[in-house]
Amino acid sequence: MATRQNSSNGRPKSPRIQVVLPELICEQLNILATNESRTVSNMAKVLIQEGIKKYFEKEGKAFFSEYDLNTDKFRDELEKKSVKRLKRAPQRIRYYKQSD
Repeated sequence: MATRQNSSNGRPKSPRIQVVLPELICEQLNILATNESRTVSNMAKVLIQEGIKKYFEKEGKAFFSEYDLNTDKFRDELEKKSVKRLKRAPQRIRYYKQSD
């Protein structure tokens, strides 16, 4: 089971796993990461994602549900945005009844 930790600001970090690789595969992973200007960890993540995607395509099953994909995309977009502070207190919203 992957472990999940909290960062110093209280937000949960991505789940972590530990993998033991043979020497040859580790060297190949280092070469691939260097060629693509990635960290070894990020290269491993990309290769795992591609492998899982190919597996599900071969099995003819959905890789992600459409809901999960949209939620992840929405979350990523929100996290990219900068935080803006309010310049003043929010104004009161007034609702008016529509007359018939």
